[in-house]
Amino acid sequence: MFSTSSAYARPQQFANAYRHIGTETGVSGATPHRLVAMLFEGYMDAVVQARGGMRAGNVERKNRGIQRALRIVGEGLRENLDMKSGGRLAQDLNELYGYLELRLTQANIRNDEALLDECQRLVQPLQDAWAAIGDKVGGQSGRG
Repeated sequence: MFSTSSAYARPQQFANAYRHIGTETGVSGATPHRLVAMLFEGYMDAVVQARGGMRAGNVERKNRGIQRALRIVGEGLRENLDMKSGGRLAQDLNELYGYLELRLTQANIRNDEALLDECQRLVQPLQDAWAAIGDKVGGQSGRG
């Protein structure tokens, strides 16, 4: 399911997206699987940062976290879906990522921590599943 017929595009696109989103550490030697894992980790960290900003009343920190999470979803995960060969999985992920973008934006506008919680809960199973298949796909395939 996550090998050459994966819902995601080429590994180089992930590396480029991850660099563009704001980190270089570990990207150059990472497997395609690891690059996607790094995007999930970065997303979760960004949501935590946004939550901390909300709790502290620090609008700049909140905005920075939400904007980073939005970029990871849009430019890292969603933009790199392989809609042609990814089948139903790619379609479902595309819809989920669109929903996440909406809810993150609403969380920012409404200053609503519960919406951030929802966004984390929606991504956590994906992150967990991705980590669970790590040993099986590792660096063997050309797709994430």
